Amino acid sequence: MVFEAANRASADSEAVSKSTLRRISAVELVAPRAADSWTHTRAGEPRGYIDADRLQELWIHTGTACNLACPFCLEGSHPGDGRIPGMKLSDVKPFIHEALDMGVAQFSFTGGEPFVIRDFVNILDYTSQHRPCFVLTNATDPLLKRKRQVLPLLDNPYPIHFRVSLDFPDQARHDKDRGDGSFAKALEGIRWLHQQGFKVSIARQTDSDEVPAEVEASFGAIFRDWGIPEDLAFTAFPDLGAPGSEDGSPEITENCMDKYPTKEARAHFMCTYTRMLVKKNDQVRVYACTLVDDDPEYDLGGTLRESMEERVMLRHHRCFSCYRFGASCSAPA
Repeated sequence: MVFEAANRASADSEAVSKSTLRRISAVELVAPRAADSWTHTRAGEPRGYIDADRLQELWIHTGTACNLACPFCLEGSHPGDGRIPGMKLSDVKPFIHEALDMGVAQFSFTGGEPFVIRDFVNILDYTSQHRPCFVLTNATDPLLKRKRQVLPLLDNPYPIHFRVSLDFPDQARHDKDRGDGSFAKALEGIRWLHQQGFKVSIARQTDSDEVPAEVEASFGAIFRDWGIPEDLAFTAFPDLGAPGSEDGSPEITENCMDKYPTKEARAHFMCTYTRMLVKKNDQVRVYACTLVDDDPEYDLGGTLRESMEERVMLRHHRCFSCYRFGASCSAPA
């Protein structure tokens, strides 16, 4: 919530039938709800906030371009999307070394689809020379076309974990939004990654009335048919809304944070231990976490050290997921 083999790969990966490419409304929150909305709720109460503890994980947003056009995408991604431009190795190198100096434990990647970005394999190669890496991917054509580039990364000093989006244990339901054939392509990607020796887990969607064990057992039966281990870890996500949207979540006040009175109690909030690099025009900026890049207020500066000194107000509606559920975009244990 990355890797492209040749200049033609981006064009090839965009060759999805027009019937499946529904343009997604992706906007940024450029106007505050009130003059003091960063620090106060609509009712005028002081907002809850987080002060960073340490930089444990650095996310790198590779760009919002994707080979798919899923209507539920929290980034509003689709082929050719440029809301967030693609990253290059030269963009991120200074931040990688700054993060290493600060003791970062992991580099993580999201998009769009990271494998669509021309320089992604080079970025992943460079970061996995220094720390373990975690990649969110749909594991379809952009990955499958770059197998020969990805395979040598197994020999790097640090491991790479891929989390693959597989929405439901139902091919028709999955393909309805992601496009015909995408379910089988994702399973092909999962199987290939596992067979080569990469760690793989699954990101799925949730239904309000689901029984998680039954859903994951249904996935297990599909995996068995495809020769994939049945015990892959799952991370289940609710609908987080399109960029710039509001879902009516309650606003988090300073008093609400009494639920988490200590530094240890607040440790599950991603903004205590993560930051994300986001390219804006030709500049790389540091944002608070992976879920708030549609709101410029969460731009915390031009360096990681600067960003860690900034107080993060829990204004975004997605902050409520962290508050209530302990949501995390990071790898499962």
